Amino acid sequence: MTTTTAAPTATAVRRPPELEVKGMTKRFGSLVALDQVSLHLKPGTFHALLGENGAGKSTLVKCIMGFYSPDHGEIEIDGTPCTIASPRDAHHHGIGMVYQHFTSVPAMTVAENLVLSRFDGSQFLINWAKERERLDDFMQSSPFQVPLDVPIAQLAAGQKQKLEILKQLYLESKILILDEPTSVLTPDEADEILSLLQQQVKAGDLSVLIITHKFREVTQFAEEVTVLRKGQLVGHGLVQDLSVADMAEMMMGERRELKVVDKVTQEDVTPVLEVHDLSANKDNGLVAVNNVSLTVNSGEIVGIAGVSGNGQKELVEVLAGQRPSTSGQIKINGERYLATRKEMFKHRVFSLPEEPLKNACIPQMSVAENMALRTFDQPPQAKGIWLILNAIRQAAKGLVQQFSVKTPSIETPVHNLSGGNVQRTVLARELSSEKINLLIAANPCFGLDFAAVEFIHAQIVEARNRGVAVLLVSEDLDELLELSDRIIVISSGQFLYESPIASADFSAISHAMAGH
Repeated sequence: MTTTTAAPTATAVRRPPELEVKGMTKRFGSLVALDQVSLHLKPGTFHALLGENGAGKSTLVKCIMGFYSPDHGEIEIDGTPCTIASPRDAHHHGIGMVYQHFTSVPAMTVAENLVLSRFDGSQFLINWAKERERLDDFMQSSPFQVPLDVPIAQLAAGQKQKLEILKQLYLESKILILDEPTSVLTPDEADEILSLLQQQVKAGDLSVLIITHKFREVTQFAEEVTVLRKGQLVGHGLVQDLSVADMAEMMMGERRELKVVDKVTQEDVTPVLEVHDLSANKDNGLVAVNNVSLTVNSGEIVGIAGVSGNGQKELVEVLAGQRPSTSGQIKINGERYLATRKEMFKHRVFSLPEEPLKNACIPQMSVAENMALRTFDQPPQAKGIWLILNAIRQAAKGLVQQFSVKTPSIETPVHNLSGGNVQRTVLARELSSEKINLLIAANPCFGLDFAAVEFIHAQIVEARNRGVAVLLVSEDLDELLELSDRIIVISSGQFLYESPIASADFSAISHAMAGH
């Protein structure tokens, strides 16, 4: 028996509605996440929402979507106050959200996920002949083309993100809220998707509110920008009237010009890290790193670029002793290297891992204790089997001051610190040694504010200028282009492109990141 599901239930709207948020306030206990914030999204416009972590961006859009109920303020649609108490209510008003992480079911096909995305809640069986006809008609008029019969697990990251947007268009959403939509895409994929959405906006078929930390996307695609800082509205204007420095000043409360990284020319460089034909598996036994080789010299930053999930995580874990290799060889300073704690100490190998609170800290232990994880068994912090607690505390006090770690005290559990200060704590521990040969940094600035990013970049370059060999793995291509001396692109566990940064081809890098 087959019964047809109801057609999409979104309110028929020929043009995008006008969305206005007025005086919105949202508290979580004593924390004021939003304080009298207003935002005006005009019909058929591309609007950027900027702000550092904790500025209130996510809270604002979650209030618009009905995930949170604001304490004060109201939302107007086409000049009429409305109550949005759930995502279903938001959908009724033509508002849809595309999240930073994919929400499709991997084992199901594109067609099945599109049908699943409906809000009708029907329990009837599906007439797939009629559904397929409707889907074919929809795909013919859609800005993106994704094969309907392919399982989600077989799609590339760019196709998965296109599907997330297609689901909202299939629901007839006329306002799209995009939360960091390009964080897992190559530059080419990001530009393609945003360009196609921009065409829909210019045609008057769609309005877009995008949360992004990439100024390039703001200046290239957005018409207006709203800036939040510490839960308050601090700026708004036309993008054409604002420079990147203007927007950064709104976000931070002070003017910060983009700094050119000052690198020292290195003489008599020597190989520090040598990787030969290295392979490693994922947790599920499939190949993650496939027969790769590289060399990192003293006084050099080698950047590894790639979309998340292409083997860079496993490569770093092998080098840091957290994952066994299946073949190949690693040498440090010409000697065979197995990444044991003893060998890391001998060869002066230090690391800034991804997700430091998870991979580089013991969350319940104090700042001082975490700073001592490298040195607690070495003089003057240890004497035989005894820990010298006063020496550990004194060392921590010096590092807190040197690396500007904001903490109530050195006895504060490290999990109570902000993300930027957790990273500073790890940075202090890993870079405080005067004799560093190799620094391995994996996405060291992910999710951090401008001040923390600027500080960490300076510390990495300073280490490089002292002759340290640096392997920098990052999903932020702008970061790699700014810091690296040489860049390598990894895709599907293999190195597809390598070039000195001075002669690197941006288009070739982007194509290699996409697997070409």
